[in-house]
Amino acid sequence: MIRMLALVSMLLLSTLGAGAAAVGWREINRQPAEWYAGDEARAIAAAVRQYQTESGGWSKNQDMTQSPTAEFLADTSFDHRHPTIDNGATYTQIRFLARVAAAGDETSRTAVVRGLKYLLSAQYKNGGWPQYYPLLPGYFTHITFNDDAMVNVLQLLREVAAGQEPFAWIEEKLRTRAAAAVEKGLACILRCQIVVAGKRTAWCAQHDEVTFEPVPARAYEHTSLSGSETVGIVRFLMGVDRPSPEIIAAIQGAVTWLEQAKLTGIRLDQPSAPELPHKHDRVVVADPSAPPLWARFYEIGTNRPIFGGRDTVIRYSLAEVEPERRGGYRWYIDEPLQLIERDYPRWAKKWGVVLEKP
Repeated sequence: MIRMLALVSMLLLSTLGAGAAAVGWREINRQPAEWYAGDEARAIAAAVRQYQTESGGWSKNQDMTQSPTAEFLADTSFDHRHPTIDNGATYTQIRFLARVAAAGDETSRTAVVRGLKYLLSAQYKNGGWPQYYPLLPGYFTHITFNDDAMVNVLQLLREVAAGQEPFAWIEEKLRTRAAAAVEKGLACILRCQIVVAGKRTAWCAQHDEVTFEPVPARAYEHTSLSGSETVGIVRFLMGVDRPSPEIIAAIQGAVTWLEQAKLTGIRLDQPSAPELPHKHDRVVVADPSAPPLWARFYEIGTNRPIFGGRDTVIRYSLAEVEPERRGGYRWYIDEPLQLIERDYPRWAKKWGVVLEKP
């Protein structure tokens, strides 16, 4: 059966000639609506369906504009065929296939429903999502806000529940299940927000799936307040219609913390360094005129930016991190600026919320 599907997909792609896979995977959900009804989209959809695992999800870090090779399909090694919500996996495929399905491809509808049921099955009873499902041992079982994984799943399910395009064709029973999952996810988010000295602050990139406490992940990802993941969480909370007092308090606490955590008077340079693993370095430079930055991770209780390498040691200066991790990880961000200066005031005005000053 797998070989037959692969043959069908290759035949579809071959009919596209020189234009095959002209759209890259990173742009797969950013095309004009009419494109999803065309031959290229349907050929890619045929390939994407081959990557779908038995549980209904998809693995990560694959260019799914091309059919999987026989070697890929036979390889069951870790992080290769195991379904996940990490690095955009599963919810990206569902969005794409839903667009193709809405344009008339009946075959893709089945794959979308399987994918949605996979996400609903993967959700913990407490509302969170692990990084991998079926579960894998280690930090993968933690509630995963890292790289906006859980937030992106919730946003997808929110649109499904509302019957927004391209999900208007989803049956009512599944939409009801999606709505319930979103409510559980919201409760989990509120439960995970870290309280310091009686004040709501930010979230960690991952939280324990039983205690909700912030926890570390990889050797250089320590227990912390996350300047990055907090932005995505707040934006999701801002999308709640008629927010409750609890949601309003969570948003206000997080935005106040982000304002207090901003770093001024510095900029991040990336000089070329051919001798280093990533061919560049990252250097923090004093610059009084630079716009504010935020660290990816902050120490809980002190708000000091923290950094780390593969030796698991916490450091307070990026310069102390080994070159491989210093240049291979995004240690500073600027996304909170737009949230604080534009999105938060608009949200507050919409719902008549009094802006709190840090």
